[in-house]
Amino acid sequence: MGKFALFLLFIPLLTFSHKKTSESIDSTNYYLDLVKFYKRSDNYRNCLEYSQKAIEYANKTNNQKSIANSYSNLGSIYLELKKIDDAIDVFVKSIAIYSTLPTSTEQAFTHYSLGICYMEKNNFTMAEKNFNKATILYEKMKISSAIEMLNLQKAIIYIEKKRDDLAQPLLENVIIKKDTSDYNKIKSEALYQIGRIEIERKRYNLAKNYLFRALALSKNNLEQKSNIILAISQSFEKSMDIEKSHDYLKQYVILKDSLSQINNKKIGIEDFTAFKSSERLKSIEQIDKENKSQEKASNFAKLISILAIALISILSLLSLSLYKNNILRTQSNTLLREKNNELYIAKENAEKATKARSEFLSTVSHELRTPLNAINGITHLLLEEQPKESQLNYLNSLKFSGNYLLTFINDILEINRIESENIPIEHINCNLRTHLINIQTSFKEIALENNNTFIIDIDSSIPENIICDPTKLSQIFINLINNSLKFTKNGNVKLIARLESIEDTKIQVLFKISDNGIGIPDDKQAEIFDSFSQGSIEINRKYGGTGLGLSIVKRLIELLGGNIQLNSKVGLGTTFFFVLPFDVGDSEMPVQKVESFENIDIENKRIVLVEDNKINQMITKKMLENRGMNCKILDNGEDCVTLMKKNNKFDLILMDVHLPGINGTIATQQIREFNTKIPIIALTAISLNENREMLLSFGMNDVITKPFEPEKFYKIIAENLI
Repeated sequence: MGKFALFLLFIPLLTFSHKKTSESIDSTNYYLDLVKFYKRSDNYRNCLEYSQKAIEYANKTNNQKSIANSYSNLGSIYLELKKIDDAIDVFVKSIAIYSTLPTSTEQAFTHYSLGICYMEKNNFTMAEKNFNKATILYEKMKISSAIEMLNLQKAIIYIEKKRDDLAQPLLENVIIKKDTSDYNKIKSEALYQIGRIEIERKRYNLAKNYLFRALALSKNNLEQKSNIILAISQSFEKSMDIEKSHDYLKQYVILKDSLSQINNKKIGIEDFTAFKSSERLKSIEQIDKENKSQEKASNFAKLISILAIALISILSLLSLSLYKNNILRTQSNTLLREKNNELYIAKENAEKATKARSEFLSTVSHELRTPLNAINGITHLLLEEQPKESQLNYLNSLKFSGNYLLTFINDILEINRIESENIPIEHINCNLRTHLINIQTSFKEIALENNNTFIIDIDSSIPENIICDPTKLSQIFINLINNSLKFTKNGNVKLIARLESIEDTKIQVLFKISDNGIGIPDDKQAEIFDSFSQGSIEINRKYGGTGLGLSIVKRLIELLGGNIQLNSKVGLGTTFFFVLPFDVGDSEMPVQKVESFENIDIENKRIVLVEDNKINQMITKKMLENRGMNCKILDNGEDCVTLMKKNNKFDLILMDVHLPGINGTIATQQIREFNTKIPIIALTAISLNENREMLLSFGMNDVITKPFEPEKFYKIIAENLI
């Protein structure tokens, strides 16, 4: 992993400096300055010699700060020479002395260096412990730049512990910083670590994206560059591009050979052995001096020995009484380990089954979108061509069935996304009252279908603006209100929002959605939130629906920190209620200007459609031509890249993601190398592992999901043609 390379990266940011005073000329600091001078010329034999002289002078003057600094300096040299066990020994000595002195940057840096040593030994527990100590010291001294670098080290530890969810936020915080010559090395390492995470997640294109960015920033650090090149080779191997994998592997071998030669030149084995031998001789002389001083205390030691023997005798008796208990405890622990192993195997099997189910449902819903796009698209085109009165009912029924099936597929995909924890939570300043009134307005026509009255009651003490995820709130309320209106006729549906509690800038709001509809039987209430559950087969046949709405609601409410409950009686109605926590938002929200795209002139615009499915080609081209646009069809990404190089007179590209040859994301990356202005919109039957942010990271401007909703289709195209 190249943990040692990170030590060299962070020395400029974390290391301490020795301040010269009139008393320290030609003393400890003088020798340490000589060490720095010889280190710059890679003369490590002289570095070791003057480090030892610095230690001897510091001991002679009994200056504890100088002794600690000298040991820390020697440990850094051992670490650069990759003599890890020797480095650990002297760093431990240095820290023991620093602990008796006031807090200093030298003490923090020594903890950091010791953490690097333990990472080289793959002892991540001790490494994390020392990084945490260094962080506490830097926080105490308010050195924020050093804390950020330590967070990167912690992220690497999390990766080794397979806790990518904890590592990625720390790494992303590093890569968003502004590029500087010193910071590029750190940023390169963070990009490399994210690339490793993406390889583990089998998202090889995204991994290569991060790794090539890391490679561009690692020009002068050969060890870091070699690690990145090896990871790029692995990503090409995983994506079955063996030729490129082999090319990068050859580059890696050449670099590692160069590094090996450089490291061997730093200091020879004989030189280092000679130094350690002389150091041991000096230690023996020091021991002799200590023995003389110990003779003075020998009488006192004898007395202590007698007391110790008495104490050992007492402890031996206690040990005998605990012996049998230890045997029983060992047997119990063995039995517990066996049971734990059984539970672990059962847990792994359950996780595999859940993953297999999610992947199956995701694949099925993804594959259904392509034929469904043809059904909905052709229906839309036929409705626009003024069909006969006798045909209109059939087409409307076909449109309803297509929309119903699309809702069902979207619900399945939403369930999978929530269960896979692949769903982020937004924190946006939102006017709750306005948001609920807009939802009420959108349900006016649906309420009239069953002759229902839909009202809302919002507590005036609720702050005007709150921090929330408005999209997920809308999903919750739309599902619950739609259910109430569907199962109620000639009745009332009411949405209530009440302030439950307030403390500083945090509040809790109680929401209730009640109706006087058919109600839910007592024996069905426990399972009503399960997927595909609707109470009974008769209700499903009479009222329709997928049976996924309440399951989605329950998972979203739990995701937002709440828990949904219900009260219901058959024939009297149902009330759903839940409490959600929020932070109080800004008192004034900026007024968002709403632009209308209906009047934008899109006629005669030249559109390139990259799509390999013939039916989708025909439907999309017809939809574009119905609005006066010109459409050129291409079957693959390679042809699109070639066309864009030759002709820059097109206004917009509609790019299918899954194409023969190179896919749409790679084609977009290649176009962006020479054309950054033309809008490129992704066309995708989005699956569980895809998301909008991932597609936009390749250089796409927007995303249109298959099957197309005609109004949204034209609106997104108009937005990107402005």
